[in-house]
Amino acid sequence: MASTEDVKSESAVTTIVNLAEEAKLAREGVKAPSHALRSVTKSLVAGGVAGGVSRTAVAPLERLKILLQVQNPHSIKYNGTIQGLKYIWKSEGFRGLFKGNGTNCARIIPNSAVKFFSYEEASKGILWLYRRQTRNEEAELTPVLRLGAGACAGIIAMSATYPMDMVRGRLTVQIPYVGLNFAVYESLKDWLIKSKALGLVDDNNELGVATRLACGAAAGTVGQTVAYPLDVIRRRMQMAGWKDAASVVTGDGKAKAALEYNGMVDAFRKTVRHEGFGALYKGLVPNSVKVVPSIAIAFVTYEMVKDILGVEMRISD
Repeated sequence: MASTEDVKSESAVTTIVNLAEEAKLAREGVKAPSHALRSVTKSLVAGGVAGGVSRTAVAPLERLKILLQVQNPHSIKYNGTIQGLKYIWKSEGFRGLFKGNGTNCARIIPNSAVKFFSYEEASKGILWLYRRQTRNEEAELTPVLRLGAGACAGIIAMSATYPMDMVRGRLTVQIPYVGLNFAVYESLKDWLIKSKALGLVDDNNELGVATRLACGAAAGTVGQTVAYPLDVIRRRMQMAGWKDAASVVTGDGKAKAALEYNGMVDAFRKTVRHEGFGALYKGLVPNSVKVVPSIAIAFVTYEMVKDILGVEMRISD
């Protein structure tokens, strides 16, 4: 039978252990918000940098794409990628190639930051629900689920960074575009790592920068090809009535009356009727040339900046 002293001693030890556990939990509780804040900051900063770098790298092609989409087909100034860039250089100089890029970056940087962060959080949430539903803790996101996470990211990013009266029109284009970008990029990366195809996986079971750039280029090409006609129509609806826009194609091509659109379906119908189906893909070539480096740079920059910030945060700790 245990003595009173033994019972007291055991009780004291138990109390000390409990206090130590409570102190540990308290410390973890204090660190948790700080860690969460750093994680959010890291994702937002990396996404913003990725958006700014990728957009600036292809700014001349972005401007040319818009000019090709909206120019009057009866007064052609820009005829192809090389000729169009030369024309801008000759008529406006070097600065003309980057006209509007500052405004674009001011729009893209916060959008990109929210988009990448939202995709990560949406992916975590969808994966958690998927694992609970399948009762398989080892389950991974399927391409369809990644597409859903990308669509969620597009909706959140558009809603958070654009005036609400513009969100509706932009979502029509951005949901399939953003969703396909993330789905194709992540699925392609995942397949290459698991299959170890073409010997592209290094000793750390990771893909090199060149391979990730190629994955990003493939993702951007697929996304833009599918969503491009929607982008053309959205741009034309925005530019209706502009003096050099395609709205002057009515009649004999000499009239200056603006072509009115009664919605996206009406814009599709009138564009195809007046200019043919190919008008839905005007500017696709320079846009594809732009997309290859732009999306690739955005994805790889995001991952690299996150890695760099992760190392710095661990060092500071």
